[in-house]
Amino acid sequence: MRRTYVSVIGASHCGPELAAKAEELGRLLARRDCVVVCGGRSGVMEAVARGVAAEGGVSIGLLPEPDRSRAAPDLTYSIPTAIGWARNLAVVASGDAVIAVGGAWGTLSEIALARNLGRRVVLLDSWELRPPNGPGDGAEGSGGGEGELDGVVRASSPAEAVELALSALPPD
Repeated sequence: MRRTYVSVIGASHCGPELAAKAEELGRLLARRDCVVVCGGRSGVMEAVARGVAAEGGVSIGLLPEPDRSRAAPDLTYSIPTAIGWARNLAVVASGDAVIAVGGAWGTLSEIALARNLGRRVVLLDSWELRPPNGPGDGAEGSGGGEGELDGVVRASSPAEAVELALSALPPD
């Protein structure tokens, strides 16, 4: 049986409340036997890796640098890419689904890349997104309702984020 890979994206700086949510998300994903892929550094990435490690799960960090010197300490595997921001594409392409926790500009780029790849994106305390010309005007990616985008959903808790991410995946 193939394991499910979930990319968790978010800012490299976050407060304790967001870090706690990211850590809980990591725990929940590990309990569901998901492999967690992230950017491998500080903030949300470090917190989710800590949660995964606490449950004995597997996390993979795709680092922007050519070495492991800035890797989060709890990653199972850290992979230096030496490709800078381009690693954002590798992070979201590696997941069957993507969960954004908080975030900054890099997270926004990852959300866009994930949708261009057809990945479901779950937002947990993350960006507010809506089509530029309003829903239903024929704009690519506009959803069916006010303020919606196809393939992008909002979660109110780490548990809901996991359910929304995994429920959209086809059965094995």
